[in-house]
Amino acid sequence: MKRVLITPQILEQALAPKDEKTSGNDRSTIEFPYSDLDSSFEVVQGIHNAGGTSCESEQLAAQLKLEAKGGGFRLKINAARTFGLITYERGGRISLSEIGRQAVDPQYERSAKVRAFLSVPLFQKVYDEFKGRPLPPRAALERTIVNFGVGEKVKDRARQVLDRSAKQAGFFEAASDRLVKPRIDDAPDAFTENEHPTIPEEKSKNGGGSGNGGGMHPAFQLLLQTLPEPGTEWDTKQRMNWLVMANSAFNMIYKSKDGDEIVISIKSGL
Repeated sequence: MKRVLITPQILEQALAPKDEKTSGNDRSTIEFPYSDLDSSFEVVQGIHNAGGTSCESEQLAAQLKLEAKGGGFRLKINAARTFGLITYERGGRISLSEIGRQAVDPQYERSAKVRAFLSVPLFQKVYDEFKGRPLPPRAALERTIVNFGVGEKVKDRARQVLDRSAKQAGFFEAASDRLVKPRIDDAPDAFTENEHPTIPEEKSKNGGGSGNGGGMHPAFQLLLQTLPEPGTEWDTKQRMNWLVMANSAFNMIYKSKDGDEIVISIKSGL
């Protein structure tokens, strides 16, 4: 069976009036969804209900009460992919991404919405451009997103989806005229601007693990969540502080066979 991925460019052709076909110069060069964040969360919930973390497209379409080969279903799937909530696998299966798995966990749903919103290239660019400043009027904002790469004929659609998705993700809670990253109360204290909690992968039935049901000890989970993103700067003193905390966790959780404990100390001047 041949499967076709509906891209934003193809959608532009379909959405454009019959007498105004989208020309090459009017096509978008930056990715954005054609339906809002809440609509994409319906896709996530559909996958969760149908198969847990993955399912066939026909199963998902049934959950959404849509035709698997219909344009409405494809639009929803493409939007969920653009938000970083789903991935495609060989054979046509659709799976939840890391953010998608967070989205179905009530504890992490709010932080998942924030991450999903910022996963959209256009939305991230708008957020970075106007961070801490009021958004311009509608016409000016549309000119801005066109400069970012949105096609002229779909600028209104892109702006509307941006506005709705920002509200759904909580970016207008602090102020109605600017994008402000919302406070994340559903994530651990270690959650920061560049650090996001990760939902552990499901353990296989034959997999290993600790004696607490195969999961990682909470102390190590918190430690891993405080690690900076790969490739970023991390000075020596901060590294040593992390190693001291990690060593304390080892001493607390594991018993030493010979009774000795490793002590890590930081010399003054580091």
